[in-house]
Amino acid sequence: MLKGPLCTLRHLVSADLNTFIALSNDLASRGEFFSSHFKSPEAIRKEFMLTGFVEEDRECFVIEDNCHHIIGTINHFSGRTPLCREIGYRLFDKELAGRGYISAATRLLVDHLFNTHQRFHRLVLLMDPLNLASERIAQKCGFTYEGTMRQAFFINGAIRDTKTYSLLRPEWQAAKA
Repeated sequence: MLKGPLCTLRHLVSADLNTFIALSNDLASRGEFFSSHFKSPEAIRKEFMLTGFVEEDRECFVIEDNCHHIIGTINHFSGRTPLCREIGYRLFDKELAGRGYISAATRLLVDHLFNTHQRFHRLVLLMDPLNLASERIAQKCGFTYEGTMRQAFFINGAIRDTKTYSLLRPEWQAAKA
Protein backbone atom coordinates (compact mmCIF):
# COMPACT_ATOMS: atom_id res chain seq x y z
CA MET A 1 0.00 0.00 0.00
CA LEU A 2 1.33 3.42 -0.96
CA LYS A 3 -0.07 6.19 1.24
CA GLY A 4 0.00 9.88 0.52
CA PRO A 5 -1.76 12.86 2.08
CA LEU A 6 -4.45 12.97 -0.63
CA CYS A 7 -4.85 9.34 -1.66
CA THR A 8 -3.72 5.75 -1.24
CA LEU A 9 -2.66 3.26 -3.90
CA ARG A 10 -3.32 -0.38 -3.16
CA HIS A 11 -3.85 -3.66 -4.92
CA LEU A 12 -7.36 -4.79 -5.65
CA VAL A 13 -8.85 -7.34 -3.25
CA SER A 14 -11.74 -9.76 -3.83
CA ALA A 15 -14.18 -7.57 -1.92
CA ASP A 16 -13.52 -4.73 -4.42
CA LEU A 17 -14.20 -6.76 -7.53
CA ASN A 18 -17.88 -5.96 -8.19
CA THR A 19 -17.33 -2.23 -7.59
CA PHE A 20 -14.18 -2.26 -9.71
CA ILE A 21 -15.94 -4.00 -12.61
CA ALA A 22 -18.85 -1.55 -12.51
CA LEU A 23 -16.54 1.49 -12.38
CA SER A 24 -14.13 0.32 -15.06
CA ASN A 25 -16.90 -0.72 -17.45
CA ASP A 26 -18.89 2.52 -17.05
CA LEU A 27 -18.58 3.88 -20.57
CA ALA A 28 -20.01 7.28 -19.66
CA SER A 29 -17.09 7.95 -17.29
CA ARG A 30 -14.45 7.20 -19.92
CA GLY A 31 -14.68 10.45 -21.83
CA GLU A 32 -13.22 10.97 -25.27
CA PHE A 33 -9.66 9.86 -24.52
CA PHE A 34 -10.32 6.27 -23.43
CA SER A 35 -11.39 3.41 -25.61
CA SER A 36 -15.03 2.39 -25.45
CA HIS A 37 -13.90 -1.25 -25.50
CA PHE A 38 -14.54 -3.09 -22.25
CA LYS A 39 -14.08 -6.59 -20.88
CA SER A 40 -16.86 -8.85 -19.75
CA PRO A 41 -17.26 -9.10 -15.97
CA GLU A 42 -16.40 -12.80 -16.16
CA ALA A 43 -13.18 -12.12 -18.07
CA ILE A 44 -12.18 -9.55 -15.44
CA ARG A 45 -12.98 -11.96 -12.61
CA LYS A 46 -10.98 -14.74 -14.28
CA GLU A 47 -7.97 -12.48 -14.81
CA PHE A 48 -8.17 -11.30 -11.20
CA MET A 49 -8.32 -14.87 -9.90
CA LEU A 50 -5.28 -15.84 -11.99
CA THR A 51 -3.08 -12.83 -11.36
CA GLY A 52 -4.67 -10.35 -8.94
CA PHE A 53 -3.75 -7.83 -11.66
CA VAL A 54 -0.12 -8.12 -10.54
CA GLU A 55 2.40 -9.72 -12.87
CA GLU A 56 6.06 -9.28 -13.73
CA ASP A 57 5.28 -7.10 -16.75
CA ARG A 58 2.37 -5.10 -15.27
CA GLU A 59 0.77 -4.07 -12.01
CA CYS A 60 -2.55 -2.37 -11.31
CA PHE A 61 -3.41 -0.29 -8.25
CA VAL A 62 -6.74 1.22 -7.26
CA ILE A 63 -6.66 4.84 -6.13
CA GLU A 64 -8.59 5.47 -2.92
CA ASP A 65 -9.51 8.84 -1.47
CA ASN A 66 -9.14 9.45 2.27
CA CYS A 67 -12.66 8.07 2.85
CA HIS A 68 -11.57 4.72 1.31
CA HIS A 69 -13.66 5.16 -1.86
CA ILE A 70 -12.17 3.76 -5.06
CA ILE A 71 -11.89 6.78 -7.33
CA GLY A 72 -9.59 5.51 -10.08
CA THR A 73 -6.80 3.22 -11.18
CA ILE A 74 -3.14 3.64 -11.93
CA ASN A 75 -0.91 1.00 -13.44
CA HIS A 76 2.53 0.45 -14.83
CA PHE A 77 3.52 -1.97 -17.52
CA SER A 78 6.42 -2.97 -19.74
CA GLY A 79 7.72 -0.28 -22.03
CA ARG A 80 9.66 -0.69 -25.23
CA THR A 81 12.90 -1.61 -23.43
CA PRO A 82 13.73 -3.39 -20.15
CA LEU A 83 14.78 -0.02 -18.66
CA CYS A 84 11.40 1.58 -19.37
CA ARG A 85 7.98 1.47 -17.70
CA GLU A 86 4.83 3.08 -19.02
CA ILE A 87 2.29 4.49 -16.58
CA GLY A 88 -1.43 4.75 -17.26
CA TYR A 89 -4.17 6.19 -15.07
CA ARG A 90 -7.88 6.81 -15.04
CA LEU A 91 -10.19 8.77 -12.77
CA PHE A 92 -13.65 7.20 -12.58
CA ASP A 93 -15.69 10.30 -11.65
CA LYS A 94 -15.36 13.47 -13.74
CA GLU A 95 -16.57 15.49 -10.74
CA LEU A 96 -13.26 14.70 -9.01
CA ALA A 97 -11.14 16.06 -11.89
CA GLY A 98 -8.82 18.92 -11.05
CA ARG A 99 -8.50 18.05 -7.35
CA GLY A 100 -5.00 16.60 -7.64
CA TYR A 101 -5.81 12.91 -7.15
CA ILE A 102 -4.12 11.67 -10.31
CA SER A 103 -1.07 13.90 -9.84
CA ALA A 104 -0.71 12.62 -6.27
CA ALA A 105 -1.17 9.01 -7.38
CA THR A 106 1.38 9.46 -10.17
CA ARG A 107 3.95 10.89 -7.74
CA LEU A 108 3.37 7.97 -5.34
CA LEU A 109 3.84 5.43 -8.13
CA VAL A 110 6.90 7.18 -9.58
CA ASP A 111 8.58 7.23 -6.16
CA HIS A 112 7.68 3.58 -5.60
CA LEU A 113 9.03 2.45 -8.98
CA PHE A 114 12.31 4.34 -8.71
CA ASN A 115 12.82 3.41 -5.04
CA THR A 116 12.10 -0.31 -5.39
CA HIS A 117 13.09 -1.26 -8.95
CA GLN A 118 16.68 -0.37 -9.72
CA ARG A 119 16.39 -1.62 -13.30
CA PHE A 120 13.84 1.06 -14.24
CA HIS A 121 15.58 4.12 -15.61
CA ARG A 122 12.81 5.74 -17.62
CA LEU A 123 9.08 6.23 -16.96
CA VAL A 124 6.72 7.20 -19.78
CA LEU A 125 3.27 8.77 -20.04
CA LEU A 126 1.40 8.73 -23.36
CA MET A 127 -1.60 10.96 -23.99
CA ASP A 128 -3.87 12.35 -26.65
CA PRO A 129 -2.65 15.83 -27.70
CA LEU A 130 -6.08 17.23 -26.80
CA ASN A 131 -5.97 15.78 -23.26
CA LEU A 132 -4.76 18.93 -21.54
CA ALA A 133 -5.53 17.60 -18.05
CA SER A 134 -3.21 14.63 -18.60
CA GLU A 135 -0.54 16.93 -19.97
CA ARG A 136 -0.76 19.11 -16.83
CA ILE A 137 -0.35 15.99 -14.69
CA ALA A 138 2.80 15.04 -16.60
CA GLN A 139 4.26 18.51 -16.20
CA LYS A 140 3.37 18.78 -12.48
CA CYS A 141 5.04 15.42 -11.86
CA GLY A 142 8.30 16.47 -13.53
CA PHE A 143 7.94 14.63 -16.83
CA THR A 144 9.48 16.15 -19.97
CA TYR A 145 7.72 16.41 -23.32
CA GLU A 146 9.59 14.39 -25.94
CA GLY A 147 7.41 14.65 -28.99
CA THR A 148 4.29 13.48 -30.75
CA MET A 149 3.88 10.09 -32.36
CA ARG A 150 1.71 10.62 -35.40
CA GLN A 151 -1.34 8.42 -35.86
CA ALA A 152 -0.16 5.94 -33.22
CA PHE A 153 -3.45 4.83 -31.65
CA PHE A 154 -6.94 3.85 -32.76
CA ILE A 155 -9.50 5.04 -30.21
CA ASN A 156 -13.26 5.14 -30.63
CA GLY A 157 -13.20 4.83 -34.39
CA ALA A 158 -10.44 7.35 -35.06
CA ILE A 159 -6.71 7.16 -35.60
CA ARG A 160 -5.12 9.54 -33.09
CA ASP A 161 -1.73 11.09 -32.43
CA THR A 162 -0.17 10.67 -29.00
CA LYS A 163 2.16 12.90 -27.01
CA THR A 164 5.07 11.30 -25.18
CA TYR A 165 6.36 12.52 -21.82
CA SER A 166 9.17 10.85 -19.88
CA LEU A 167 10.94 11.06 -16.55
CA LEU A 168 14.47 9.70 -16.16
CA ARG A 169 15.85 8.42 -12.87
CA PRO A 170 18.56 11.16 -12.66
CA GLU A 171 15.87 13.85 -13.15
CA TRP A 172 13.76 12.31 -10.40
CA GLN A 173 16.79 12.08 -8.10
CA ALA A 174 17.70 15.72 -8.75
CA ALA A 175 14.14 16.84 -7.96
CA LYS A 176 14.18 14.84 -4.71
CA ALA A 177 17.53 16.33 -3.59
